[in-house]
Amino acid sequence: MDFFIVFASSLLAATIAPFYSEVVLAAVLTRQPDAAVLLWALASIGNTLGSVINWWLGKYLLHYQDRRWFPIKPVQLARAQYWFNRFGVWTLLLGWLPVVGDPLTFIAGVMRVRLALFVTLVFIGKATRYLIVIYFAEQLLL
Repeated sequence: MDFFIVFASSLLAATIAPFYSEVVLAAVLTRQPDAAVLLWALASIGNTLGSVINWWLGKYLLHYQDRRWFPIKPVQLARAQYWFNRFGVWTLLLGWLPVVGDPLTFIAGVMRVRLALFVTLVFIGKATRYLIVIYFAEQLLL
């Protein structure tokens, strides 16, 4: 059950919903310190899949940008596209950052970044972040 909770919390944390999976990962790690590699993999994959949801939403919901309910104003969308074009796909390595990471993965979908490239860059960033979280959590456990 703990493994599912780590995966689910990581997936949820990568979507637009505000949630902090690092706390869940650290808590489960205190109960199962021998499973650090598995927990790292589950958190990294779950968080990357959550970002793929954002990418998909960016790619397909853009068709509805003329609707009143569309959550992003045209000016905001144009600004985000400008910044993404200016700094490029390498910014996806920062998809783990609070506040800007989730919108960044959404804009990558809007900009039609190839899914394979998207997943690779986002996974590298998120996996590195979880590796650091596990390292510091283990240091506190010692």
